[in-house]
Amino acid sequence: MSNTGILTFASLAGVLLGLVFYGGLWWTIRKGLAMGNPAWLFSLSLLLRVGIVLTGFILVSAGHWERMAACLMGFFVARLVVTRWVRTPPPNQPASKPRIPHAP
Repeated sequence: MSNTGILTFASLAGVLLGLVFYGGLWWTIRKGLAMGNPAWLFSLSLLLRVGIVLTGFILVSAGHWERMAACLMGFFVARLVVTRWVRTPPPNQPASKPRIPHAP
């Protein structure tokens, strides 16, 4: 496989790892807010997500810094994608009163 193909694969792997990490974070927060004592869920989720991502980075990079950089760039792209995907729309705000620019 050519160097460009390997770097493309590393970037796509970084996107996948980022989707797993940030998607898992989003899921954890949603489930944790509904629980009475979510500390164990947040701790377990953090360990699992970090373990998956670190293992993925090590396997994808295979000791090459170029692959690691491409994977990291894909990871950051996934962050942007997930934050836009899970962003909640602003609540409907009531119509504001007209502002009076001076005292009566």
